[in-house]
Formats: sequence, structure tokens, C-alpha cells
Amino acid sequence: MNSSVPHRPTGVRITRRTALAAAGAAIAGGTLGAGVSRADATIGVNPGVNYGIWEGWGTSLAWWANVFGDRDDFADLFFTTKTVTYNGAALPGLGLNIARYNLGASSWNAVGSARMVASPNIPRFKQVEGFWQDWNNEDPASSAWNWNVDAKQRAALVKATQRGAMSELFANSPMWWMCNNHNPSGAANAGNNLQPWNHRQHALHLAATARRARDHWGVNFRTVDPFNEPSSPYWHANGTQEGCGIDATTQRSVLSHMRAELNRQGVGGIGIAASDETSYDLARTTWNSFDSTTKDLVRQVNVHGYQGTGGRRDLLGNDVRASGKVLWNTEHGDGDGSGLQTARCLLLDFRWLHPTAWCYWQVMDPTAGWGLVRYDGGTLRAGAVETKFHVLAQFTRHIRPGMRILDTGSELAVAAYDSTARRLVIVAANTGAAQTLTFDLSRFGQVTGATGGLVPRWSTIPAGGDRYTPRQDTRLDGKLLRVPFSAGQVQTFQIDGVVV
Repeated sequence: MNSSVPHRPTGVRITRRTALAAAGAAIAGGTLGAGVSRADATIGVNPGVNYGIWEGWGTSLAWWANVFGDRDDFADLFFTTKTVTYNGAALPGLGLNIARYNLGASSWNAVGSARMVASPNIPRFKQVEGFWQDWNNEDPASSAWNWNVDAKQRAALVKATQRGAMSELFANSPMWWMCNNHNPSGAANAGNNLQPWNHRQHALHLAATARRARDHWGVNFRTVDPFNEPSSPYWHANGTQEGCGIDATTQRSVLSHMRAELNRQGVGGIGIAASDETSYDLARTTWNSFDSTTKDLVRQVNVHGYQGTGGRRDLLGNDVRASGKVLWNTEHGDGDGSGLQTARCLLLDFRWLHPTAWCYWQVMDPTAGWGLVRYDGGTLRAGAVETKFHVLAQFTRHIRPGMRILDTGSELAVAAYDSTARRLVIVAANTGAAQTLTFDLSRFGQVTGATGGLVPRWSTIPAGGDRYTPRQDTRLDGKLLRVPFSAGQVQTFQIDGVVV
């Protein structure tokens, strides 16, 4: 999850991510080069090849929800498509429909003589309080469990649910007392930190939380993932967040317990997701290390996009689909506040990975460029809106759940089709020099557009004045749509009257 500094415990992550990106640049799923000059291009949309029904867009709740989870304006801004007034400006709601709830690993009580060991570098708002606080009693109705904690993140989850979002439950770390060193930020050597005798207890904590959410919060989790980047070597005891090394052998054990505990808690309809690994290549390694019995337990493969523009998205996607599983990118984050890096990576995911859902890690973040809305990590006051917010709106407000993702053969554009509305949506990002893109729709049976062939468009130019700016100045030329793009421009086109 999350960014390098300060979200990552050490500078190791930056070096590793840079190396991975460089290694992946020359292979399939490679790089969109910023600033690269190229000639005008024609992009053909092929309705005969589709990459699945789109399930939606999302975000993880902690840590921003630990601070702002009780605010309705942010719930509306992120989880509806309403126009929302924030700091005196009218903003387009993003329309996210996936909320990822982070089950905490921290508590400040004593169990006998034992207490949590906290990293000296973790800020308070990144310490998420867990519910099972005393290992002496497994009964969720006992005083060993405190269901009153984590109030703001729970409020954000409920608000998102009330606005139509589905939800996923995941854990950055097992509860502190399940960890070998009682430190939920990781082991001293960044290795395995889940005690061997607590595999089942970790699964129980998740399953009991899922049942509590159903019975008391009005939330029915769709999936549960017991891990977060478990195979990555940077979960240190002196880290800046909660995290835990859990190798693939241990993951197999936990996943087996996860299924049993969900069934035992009466929430057996919840699917299991795994393993939320950091990168496409590591996710593939972990997935292919599982035996068939373990794979059968998993309904959905989750991956994080911290390999940036590198990595073999195509190979991971092929392996997951061959196993008959759902594939989601459950975390992307980058420090480019313009949004162009996010657009590049998102388009590479559409071109090569073919997930059916995509989530930005933290929609609000204290570090400039990392979130969509910035806040002060000291005063915890909300601040400026990043241009990235408007870039992401180009995608999330128009590619909606239920649409089919079509093939464009290009890393510059994604196309989605709504057969009921007979509407085709194209989102394109020009990350190089100014050029004209021609969208060839000749493979569709009928393409009329609105009255007079009008095609509404929306534009964001991070280096210019456009911020998800609507335009009514573009028309079809038969089954061709020719559009000039300035350098660093993202545009969305809505073409109505389209029949396959």
C-alpha cells in the first residue's frame, strides 16, 4: 500500500520500485513515455473483443477516514456523482463504489504484563485500533472485544455503503498480540511476524468483524483479504505504518482458516481475496506458488500497482483468468499531483492487466501529490485539491459499473460500452507532445452520436486551465472521431447512438 516516503518505512521501497519499473520498460505492459514526441495516431475500438464487465472504482479508508470519516461532504465527494461544494468550489463527485475497510492491528490495553510495542516512527492517525484486544477470550460478545473503537473509519464505511458502495475487508497486520514481537509495524528483520499459533486467530478476527458489520453496521462485505503486501521485504519494526511479513506458506495456512472461520461465523457467502501483493510480478509469483486446494479457496486475486509503468501485467492477468478468478487492482498510488502518472498506469492496466475494478490507495493524503485532496498531517486540516482529482474524474464518472471494457489496441485510450444506453465512452491521455488522435469506430454497426453527430467531451490539462471542463464542440465524421490533444491532456468522449 501506499507511497514511498513517508508512507513507506524506509527508502528501500523507492530503490526497488525504480528498479522494477526500469526492468519492465522493454516488455509487454511497458511504458508510456512522458514527453516523447510522436506522430498523430489512429486508435481502433474493437467491440468484438471485450475484457469483462466493469465492477467499479474504489479507495481504501484508513488512514484518511481515521481523520475525516465522519464528514458527509467527503462521503458525497468520493462516493457519489453529485456536485459537491468544497472550500467554496464546486467539484464533481467521483462516483466511487468500492470501500476497502482496514481492520486495525493496534490497541493500548495490557493483557497480563504484555502490551503493544509501537514503532517510534508511526504517526497516530496511521495506528488503526483493532477489535479483539485480549487473546484470553475468543467470544466476540465478551469484554475481550471492543466494538466501539475505530469510530471514524467505521463511519466512513457506513456512509459509503449508504451511498451504494460495496465493500472489502482487509488487514495490514494481525493484531499486535498475534505478532512475534508484539509490534504491528513488522519484524526487526522485516520477515515473517505472524506467530505460528495465531494463524486461525487472525482469520477469526476478520470473520467476526465481517459478522459484526452485517449484524450491527448494515454492511455486507463482498470479500475479505487477510493480507496486505505480505511478501514484500519492508515491514520493519521501526516503520511508519502497520504491516506484517507473511510468506506464501503461511498465507496458505491462513487462507484455509479464513474459509473455515467465515463459515463458522455464519458469513460463508463472503468470498476470499488474496494476496494484495505490492507488484504485478510478485503477485504472479505468489499466486503460482499456491497449490490447487489453496487457489480453490480464493474467489478474487488482488494486486497493487506499485510497479508503476513496469512489470508483466499481461502475464499476471493471463494466469489469473486461466484460474477462473476475478482480478482487481486494489491499490494504486503515486506522487505525481498532476494525475498524468495515474492516467498512464491506469491505461496500462486496461491495456494489459484487464482488471474488473481499480482502487486508488488514499483519496486524501498529507504528502503533496499523493492523494486527490491534501491535508495537513499535523493539524489534520483538509486542504488543496490536486489536479489528479480531476484526471481521475475523467475515468470514474464515465466508465461505470456494468459497462463492457472493449479493446483499443492502445496504451493511450480505454473504451467502455453500455449496451442498454447504446453509449460508448472513450477516455484518452496524451502524455507526449501535442497530436491529433483519430478514433476509428468502423467496426460498430451504427454510430450516430447526439443531434448532428455531437460528441460531448470533458477535458483536464494539468499544465493549463481545464479541470474536468465540459465541452460541446466535437462531432463525428461518419464513424471517425478526430480530436486534437495538447501535451499532457486527458479527455473523455461520450458517443451516443452506438450499436454493435
